[in-house]
This record gives sequence, structure tokens and C-alpha cells, in this order.
Amino acid sequence: MIELEGVPELIDPVMICAFEGWNDAGDAASTAVGHLDREWKGEVFAALDAEDYYDFQVNRPTVALEGGTRKVTWPTTRLSVVRASGGDKPRDLVLVRGIEPSMRWRSFCNEILGYAHELGVEMVVVLGALLGDTPHTRPVPVSGVTSDPDLARTLDLEESRYEGPTGIVGILQEACTHAGVPAVSLWAAVPHYVSQPPNPKATLALLNRLEDLIGVRIPLGELTEDARAWQLGVDQLAAEDSEVAEYVQSLEEARDTAELPEASGEAIAREFERYLRRRDGQPGPGGHATDGGGLGDGRDAGAGGPGSYLRDSSASGPGGSTGSTGSTRPRRPSARDETDTAPDAGSDAGSDAGSESVDGPDDGGEGGRERPDEQE
Repeated sequence: MIELEGVPELIDPVMICAFEGWNDAGDAASTAVGHLDREWKGEVFAALDAEDYYDFQVNRPTVALEGGTRKVTWPTTRLSVVRASGGDKPRDLVLVRGIEPSMRWRSFCNEILGYAHELGVEMVVVLGALLGDTPHTRPVPVSGVTSDPDLARTLDLEESRYEGPTGIVGILQEACTHAGVPAVSLWAAVPHYVSQPPNPKATLALLNRLEDLIGVRIPLGELTEDARAWQLGVDQLAAEDSEVAEYVQSLEEARDTAELPEASGEAIAREFERYLRRRDGQPGPGGHATDGGGLGDGRDAGAGGPGSYLRDSSASGPGGSTGSTGSTRPRRPSARDETDTAPDAGSDAGSDAGSESVDGPDDGGEGGRERPDEQE
């Protein structure tokens, strides 16, 4: 039984999750959740026991001096709550931010879902970012994916068709499905040739799509200016290398050709509607999750509740995160990039079909790692 002390009754709560590591190219997803926590002054009310889920040789604790006293900070996943007031009425967000666990993924998901159940969470949204063949000069593609056919129709999302290796984002979404909790994952595509964190443009794209999904206006702070500065910096670096500049141009031409019909219609309409909502201080078209077909009704649908997901005691899913970073100079494209970096068209994370391209500067991800192009 989870005991929650000091947490008030929440209003239409939605859980927003992001995990550093394989599912977080350019640190775009974890930075987005950190932005929400910072802007709305989140209060941490729980932290998962690091001993249960992390290999400390992979994710090492850190030591710092505070007032002359040494303090050890352990890698873990923390939960905080914020009240978002940028809509027609206040709404609470439960923020889950941490590192992809190294072990016991089933137990990890069950513990997260236990908190969701106790807090009355109506929907879980998991943010992710992947490396792909997308030019940094164009709006960041963001795909919304769900395993729930009804939710896909209600919120105009893609229904998951991905098969292949997955990360904790895919496992948590599947756990939500088994527990009867509506769940959505939002994926931003980060240019593979400039994968080092931070990527404020991809982060901004995720927040814009999240804003539309949950019907809450998100304060962006300095994120828009950071995204502009990031793009300008990459422009300058790319211009110094003719091979990179030519490669970026080829990506631009491919992207513009593929999206030409959309550019003149739905994409422009979406951006104009977002502009009007921000100007008038109104929520997105979806309103609260319960307004779009009673998404909170399915919470008890899973047999045995949230604690019953995959009780099988066989080997747990792959774990570990890769947190390496590199310089900010775009690397030269190789022949392997041409054939190996395009997201699988059927992938939960990277499909361009049905994905939303968010205009203007957005924000992004993590660097120096192999692209999770086959993840969910």
C-alpha cells in the first residue's frame, strides 16, 4: 500500500514521464519534464529506491560538498506534483523524471502505476526523443502514439504498430495498457548529425504537442529564445563544413517534398490555432482528458489493477542508459548514416505518417549515443 503524505486531492491529474538514456536523444524529453517542474515549482513527494532498479557502475552516484558536509546523491526516479493554471480551469500534473532503470523493469512500472492509481491519474503521457534523418532547419517532427484504438480515434493519434527492441518508454506504455490506464507516448525526432545535448528546439516541440494533448497552456520562459540560438549555432557550424551543408540541404529537399501537401493545409491551421490560444489564454482543442470521451473510466479495466502487470519472473527487459556527450560540431555524414538512421516507418517513435511538425523553434535531446531508431 502506497502512503502519500502531504499530497492534496488532485484536479483531473495527468502523469507526465520522461527518462534519461536510450529513449532521450539530446536530453529533449527529460529536459521538457524538467522545464514543467521548474516553471510550475514542482514539489517532490516520492522517490523510487535506487537500490532496486539501478546498476551503480552504469549510473554512478555523485558526491558534493554542502556547507562543508559531503552529500551523496543517488541516481533514481522522482515524482513531483504541479498545478497548471494555463487553461479554462486548473489541472494537476504528476511529473515523473528519472533515469531508465538497469533492472527489474516490470517492478519499476508497477511501482509507477501504483502511484498513478493512488493519485487518481486519468492518463499517462510518456515523452521520448530519437535520432533520425531530419534537418535542424525544419520544424521538429513529433509523433503521438498509443496502443488504445479508442484513444487513437479520440485524440487523433497513431495506433502503435512497432515491432522490435524497446526501452522503458515502450514497456511503461504497455504496462499502462494492461492496467487499463490510458497512455500516450510523444516522440520528437532529433537530427542525428547534431545529437549532443541540449536540444531546446526538440524540447519545445514536445511541449507544444503536450500542450495540445492535455489542454493546458505551458509557459515557455526562455525556451523559445534558446531554440533560436541553438539553430543559429548549428547553422554556423554546418556552414563551416561543405559536406555537412550539402547533406543538410538534401535532408531539407526530401522533407519539403514529403510534406508539401501538409504544409499548405493542416500544419498551418494547427499553428494558427495554437497562436490564437496563446493570445487568448485558452486551452487546446482536447480540453481535459476527461472531456475527450471519459478517459478516466478505464482505470480499473485491467485485471488485478495496476500492480498485476507481467508478474512473470523471467528475465527483465534490457536496461542501462548511455549518457555520453560530445562536442557541438555536427559530425560529417557517413554512408552508414544514409542507410541506417531513418526511423522505421512502422515504429512507434519515428513514423512520419501522422506525425505533427511543430513550427518555430523547439527543443531537444541527448547526445553522443547510438540512435534508438528501433525503439518504441
